[in-house]
Amino acid sequence: MEIDLRMYTLSLPRLAPLLLCLGLLSCTFSLAAEARTVRVGVYANEPKIFADGNGQPSGILGELLQAIANEEGWQLQAVPCTWQQCLQMVQGGEIDLLPDVAFSDERAKTMDFHQIPSLFSWSQLFAHETLQLSSMLDLRGLRIAALQGSIQYQYLQDLLDGFGLQAQMIPLDDLGQGFTMVLDGRADAVVANQLFGDYHAARYHLNATPIMFQPAQLFYATRKGSNGELLGAIDRHLKSWQSSPNSIYFQVLHRWSGEAHSHSVPVLLWWGLALLVALLNLAIGGSLLLRRQVADKTRHLKTSEARLNTILDSVEAHIYIKDPQLRYQYANRKVCELFRRSAEQVIGHTDTDFFDSDTAQALGINDRRVLAGERIESEETNRDRQGRNERTYFSVKLPLRAADGSIYALCGISTDITEHKKNLEQIHQLAYYDALTGLPNRRLLLEHLQFALARRKRNQREGALLFIDLDNFKLLNDTLGHDMGDLLLQQVSERLLSQIRLEDSLSRLGGDEFVLILENLEPEPQAAIAAIEQVADKLLRALATPFELPGYSHSGSASIGVALFSQPHEKPEELLKHADLAMYEAKAAGRNTLCFFDPRMQQALAARATLEHELRRALSEGQLLLHYQPQVNEQGELLGAEALVRWQHPQRGLVPPGEFIALAESTGLILPMGRWILHTACQQLASWARDAQRAELTVAINVSARQFHHPDFVADVLAALKETGADPHRLELELTESQLVQDIEALIDKMVQLKAHGVRFSLDDFGTGYSSLSYLKRLPLDQLKIDRSFVGDLLDNASDTAIVRTILALGQALELRVIAEGVESQAQRDALLSLGCRYFQGYLYGVPQVAERIGVYGESTLDLPPGAA
Repeated sequence: MEIDLRMYTLSLPRLAPLLLCLGLLSCTFSLAAEARTVRVGVYANEPKIFADGNGQPSGILGELLQAIANEEGWQLQAVPCTWQQCLQMVQGGEIDLLPDVAFSDERAKTMDFHQIPSLFSWSQLFAHETLQLSSMLDLRGLRIAALQGSIQYQYLQDLLDGFGLQAQMIPLDDLGQGFTMVLDGRADAVVANQLFGDYHAARYHLNATPIMFQPAQLFYATRKGSNGELLGAIDRHLKSWQSSPNSIYFQVLHRWSGEAHSHSVPVLLWWGLALLVALLNLAIGGSLLLRRQVADKTRHLKTSEARLNTILDSVEAHIYIKDPQLRYQYANRKVCELFRRSAEQVIGHTDTDFFDSDTAQALGINDRRVLAGERIESEETNRDRQGRNERTYFSVKLPLRAADGSIYALCGISTDITEHKKNLEQIHQLAYYDALTGLPNRRLLLEHLQFALARRKRNQREGALLFIDLDNFKLLNDTLGHDMGDLLLQQVSERLLSQIRLEDSLSRLGGDEFVLILENLEPEPQAAIAAIEQVADKLLRALATPFELPGYSHSGSASIGVALFSQPHEKPEELLKHADLAMYEAKAAGRNTLCFFDPRMQQALAARATLEHELRRALSEGQLLLHYQPQVNEQGELLGAEALVRWQHPQRGLVPPGEFIALAESTGLILPMGRWILHTACQQLASWARDAQRAELTVAINVSARQFHHPDFVADVLAALKETGADPHRLELELTESQLVQDIEALIDKMVQLKAHGVRFSLDDFGTGYSSLSYLKRLPLDQLKIDRSFVGDLLDNASDTAIVRTILALGQALELRVIAEGVESQAQRDALLSLGCRYFQGYLYGVPQVAERIGVYGESTLDLPPGAA
């Protein structure tokens, strides 16, 4: 075959542009060789984003990013992570891009977003196919799993709180875990974005519920102030692709979200055309008859259409048809009235012409699902172009299919349920809340109580029901009128709410009766009683403060009855009855007081109250006194004594500290008691200083944690030393290890201040608590005290021997004196001496005794009978 060489002959002018193109192409290849590596956070959230078999980003957002990377010359590097890890990594700059991030003002503080949304989605609840959920009210008492750290989690929690629904939120690391938990019965429902849920629900036997919320725009996010060129490139491509229905953007969406729309002409239409041509060719002569038949059919169709339009216009629902571009093709009378336009002004327009941007986007998301083949039933909240006039609709949307099965439009029927929802909310408010105070009523109280009792079975914590009844309320109602009584009840409810925790539940039964549910109390009865007593005392003091009513100041009180969750009962109503009976006992006891239903606990409360009253009297009437127990060296020579408080009760005699110190701690009486002990011990030091034989004796005082952490503690010690004239170098303050747990820096500061004046410090009961060596070496200590529990078993327990040896070695290393307390036998003393202990305290050398019986400094007390020193 001959080849015309003229076809391959290029003149120099034509060759120059070609060479220029080749040069530019070479430059492009050179730039491509230096492709930028973009680190992309990838977590499992099919079909939006996940890692494929090669570890590369896949799914809708992964493929779109890969397409952008191909055109921009980027090299994507997938970084696997959980959702929470991904958020932390992008904020820390460990990854460059994180797909699938919903925009929020909070996130915008630490991350940057591009302008054009990459995807639209919303949150939806998915439940097991055996569980039917139709509204938010059905979520009461359910276990709902949601992604930890997601906007969905906090939004749903706020939504539940806003409805007053008690439901358990379960945090997740990934959505697959939540679907598995619902399948296994460990959760009742799971919150997921619609795309993930639809993609996975069938495999886990889950159904999408009608409960949907929080439509979201999804973006690629990057660290604040970084990678702006990446976001700009993403916006350029998204803007180009989203404007073209045949772009890769819509191809990816169709591939992952449903079948692509068929644009081919239906087959039946081709057959119809062929048949029409054949008929025309064969029946030219009958054209007039055919035209007449067509005219008749057209007339019938127009009549039918007019009849159908009349029917659709008379329906009190919004009926419409939209094409694949979401343009209205039909709108009935209700739709036209909503938009305040004629049908001609509606046809051909989209929702962006009638609603605000958020509404249009949310509607578009649902509509695209329908055009992908789904039938949707959901609630839709719409606002007008100005973002006002919010209305809620229940919408049913279904795809319209051609004869070949392709979808050519959608049909929607939307019913306005705004007033219905308001009525439901009002019905719920009336059914579950008190109209006067806004507090839960008896019905909701019993529901809360039932849930609280169920939680108590799981966590084994104590709980209590407090029945609060105002004293003499009927008298106020009768004298000042019911309007004044209602005002008082409103103020009472506000005052009670101000005194309780957020997790506590206050209700009004009716009249002047209120009920408070307390949960998560200590299981130990005495601790629970103390906590309940503290709460009740706060409530009684709050209600005793006068109430300011119009033209009148009302002073009142209340009686409180208490029933514990642990008390025997068959149902919540019985527990409520117990608390009611206890309240009447409080009324009979003189009002303005607290009474327990359990007689044993009531007895304990009464005994505790009596003891507290008597202890206050003991402080004011001088019933307390100090005894001193000798402290000696290895030769048994007296060096000093520990001051120990005793209570000389007028009827019970000498009361040991174990019976009243704990009460003093819990009631705050330990503060005035501690000041008295400090002042009395310093007076004794000053007295001994005037005796030449006892002037060198030291006095050790136990200081409680509450006393030591009081802001005035240093000032109190210095004042006692100054007022009594005691030598601070002879005063030794004993702390316990428990005091090292809280506010260690403030404790060290106070010790340093007192140490500067010569006061000595000893760490009491060493080895029984928690001591961090890093703190121990910073404390300005002079002495460690081996706890009596180790000394008591020293002869029989090798572990105690090892502990004592360790404490002695630690004291030597830190240059601290070590003294053993609780030494009661010569054998114990010899064993301690063999281990290296040189200082002792215990009954072997003397019981606690009055100051007059303490011996002379340096004299031996060893081998003397107890108390003879």
